[in-house]
Amino acid sequence: MIEVKSLSKAFDTNLAVDHISFSVAKGEVLGFLGPNGAGKSTTMKMLTCFLAPTSGDALVVGNSILTAPIEVKRSIGYMPENAPLYEDLSVEDFLHFVAETRGMNKNLILRKTDEVIQTCALNDVRYALIETLSKGFKRRVSLAQALIHDPQVLILDEPTDGLDPNQKHDVRKLIKALSQDKCIILSTHILEEVEAVCSRAIIISNGKIEFDGTPEELKLKSSAGRVDDVFRAITTGLVVEGVQL
Repeated sequence: MIEVKSLSKAFDTNLAVDHISFSVAKGEVLGFLGPNGAGKSTTMKMLTCFLAPTSGDALVVGNSILTAPIEVKRSIGYMPENAPLYEDLSVEDFLHFVAETRGMNKNLILRKTDEVIQTCALNDVRYALIETLSKGFKRRVSLAQALIHDPQVLILDEPTDGLDPNQKHDVRKLIKALSQDKCIILSTHILEEVEAVCSRAIIISNGKIEFDGTPEELKLKSSAGRVDDVFRAITTGLVVEGVQL
């Protein structure tokens, strides 16, 4: 569903993303890992057509981010790390607004709003103003708006950031359930999240892909099976005891 072809992004003389290529199929949950400034969010913004690449291309459900950005946006549900929310609206009114901007008819808006409120466990705050919600509930509202149009592709930037342990468990469970008929990319700095929900992981460092494989393959690079040790060795270039790259 996603095919990235030698994608690059430069900001002045800084090459934030350096000719990366990968593909993601339906049913996969790809964990996108890397230290701060590695190029994760920049890559996601290019895939969602919020940033134009300096070179390369990507196909999302067969549509090019260069020549068919509107079609790409229609097929994607995007949850940014710091999602902009209209905080003077209630949760329900905000979801209605998002659905309307996507051209959905009134009956479909009502049905899909009910569905995503149930899916994202927002029943208790349905009529509350967004500005009154905790960070955890705001993240759930952001996820709900990404799901409102039932997209084929989900791109989630730090989806469990700000959630308590129980909420993290619920969101991870939801992501695994959604992956049955969707293609999902999620960025995270929580290594346990990769093991919990991802079928595949990519580690990016200094704009380049340094690892692409399953979480099990990542663990096998450490004699102790420690993903955090492997991650540190890959992203810093340091020798870490028990890690074979």
